[in-house]
Amino acid sequence: MAEVATSASSSANSSARSVSLLVVVDPVARRLDGESVRIAKDVLSAGAAHTKVCLPDGPEEFARALRRRGSRRPVVVGDDSALLRAVALLHRQRELAGCALSVVPVGSALGLARSLGLPTGAVAAARTVLDGAERRLDLLVDDSDGVVLGAVGIPPAPVPARAEAGSGPQGAASVRPWLRTCQSLVRTLASSRTARTAVAPGTPGPARLRVEVDGVTLVDLDQPVEGVSVTPGAAGMAAVEVRPLSVGAQASPLTASGRTVTVSGAHFRYRADAVVCGPVGTRTWVAREGAWGLTLPAG
Repeated sequence: MAEVATSASSSANSSARSVSLLVVVDPVARRLDGESVRIAKDVLSAGAAHTKVCLPDGPEEFARALRRRGSRRPVVVGDDSALLRAVALLHRQRELAGCALSVVPVGSALGLARSLGLPTGAVAAARTVLDGAERRLDLLVDDSDGVVLGAVGIPPAPVPARAEAGSGPQGAASVRPWLRTCQSLVRTLASSRTARTAVAPGTPGPARLRVEVDGVTLVDLDQPVEGVSVTPGAAGMAAVEVRPLSVGAQASPLTASGRTVTVSGAHFRYRADAVVCGPVGTRTWVAREGAWGLTLPAG
């Protein structure tokens, strides 16, 4: 793993500040869009009092760099998979509560980063790292200690490759780098109790599931459903939507919110952010309020 330490004086840059950054550059980002990575490193090195840049070659070195960050503020340069990997690692180390994560989105899969409010241009994202403000965000934690930042989808509908295309020079790249990224994420985050795969399934059919929110049954096994979604809501609550199978007239979705959501039934797969998990017979997600911090544009 290559490491580069740089310093910037306040006289050389009026925006320099007394912060120390650990910039961890995901290898996929370096391969897909080296120019955006270079721009981000230059902006961060010029704007912070001290910047240490780590260039890990794989998931293990990525994890080692985060573990050894010391008092430096971690900055991840990479796509959604790199962001998810970093949050999962900090969660497993029980360090999310005291760590504000910064991200410069680079790569072809940036849908989650956009939904969280992160700029996707290299300069704007790097300036956000320096000038932004920490915002505490909710997430979901499942009973296998997995984390969800964006959404759970049951069954796991495929993610369209075009919708994940980035705006950088490699935005029109084929889906293969995206698949390699997800496969790397799967190897890093795989739980011994849950098999995970990044291969998109075919078109999902109706399922029979029991969905319970805070112990109250929202839908039972006798009602086939087209899909279920669970997302971190507001004030530590999970937002749940169940779409019943419609026959003739379209059925209205069933919605609820609560702190604990349990889905059970015949073995099913689900998508947690970018990763397809399962099959499992039951899974419980618990919403945690303000569980992680992300640096977002001020104001």
